[in-house]
Amino acid sequence: MRLRSGKVGPAELKQWLFPLVQIRDRRVILGPGPGLDAAAISFKSRILVLSSDPITGALENLGWLAVNINANDVAVLGAAPRWFLSSIFLPEGSTGQQLMRLAKEIQSACDELGISLVGGHTEVTPGIDRTIVSGAMIGETSRKRLVTPAGAKPGDIIILTKSAGIEGTAVLASDRGDELAKAMGRQLVIKAQHFLRRISIVREALIAAKLGASAMHDPTEGGVLGGLHELAEASGVGFEVEGSKIPVEPETTKICKYFRIDPLRLISSGALLITAKPTRADIIVKRLRRAGIQASKIGRIVRSRETRLLDGKRTRYPKQDHLWRVFSPAPWERLK
Repeated sequence: MRLRSGKVGPAELKQWLFPLVQIRDRRVILGPGPGLDAAAISFKSRILVLSSDPITGALENLGWLAVNINANDVAVLGAAPRWFLSSIFLPEGSTGQQLMRLAKEIQSACDELGISLVGGHTEVTPGIDRTIVSGAMIGETSRKRLVTPAGAKPGDIIILTKSAGIEGTAVLASDRGDELAKAMGRQLVIKAQHFLRRISIVREALIAAKLGASAMHDPTEGGVLGGLHELAEASGVGFEVEGSKIPVEPETTKICKYFRIDPLRLISSGALLITAKPTRADIIVKRLRRAGIQASKIGRIVRSRETRLLDGKRTRYPKQDHLWRVFSPAPWERLK
């Protein structure tokens, strides 16, 4: 079976990867699994939370994205991100100035979140045609505040913060900015580029964890729809959501229409999926809105894991993030 560009889906991971994983340390509370983007390890009186993620679908702002995407993966477990390691892979012909610009991006993003850059690796790598940055983030929390994507229960309300397709909108506006400016104007493109500043979900995740969220998941590749499937898979449940209740910004709508892609299947770092009991959900939504964070109730968790409904119709995990429909180099990789 030939794999598509982008994130490998849950079915393929279950078939080829997860059966090979063996955890021998009893301190591991949470290891790899469908919908699990970070690990949790008991360490004395604290819980260490660790994540690792690369930035491969963007050409600009790689350093800033690497820090924030990994910080998000840690925060959805209710942990404050503390320490970051970066691995930088430069194509042949790269300059010291390019490396310095990347390093400044990484350090600036760490400074914004109060994170220490503690190590990593940097190399010029033959065989690649663009820079790739991969990161590893470590955070910490208490057992009381630990939240996992596996905690969603039937009857829980599903909350989405901000809107769908945030990161995809920013990436397309940055990497295809001139093309989009000709089609819909420079002002729209500039506004869409600024979506990059919405990508951190650390603040809302820590608020939700404190107020009793049962599960959290940040929808990255595969978009909001992919995130819903991953959360449901991790918890062994199903979901029913209403598309009209999922916010989509006008800039995202216009850019997606131009490229003929679906905002619900577009990489959505910056949004956060939260599940909570109905009474807790009301409190979480009110508190997030009071903090200036958009929060919408978009559906509910149901018992049957086979029930994965969008507007009453069965939906499947996206075969490929729609960002790759724009950037994919090979015709066979494009979705029909």
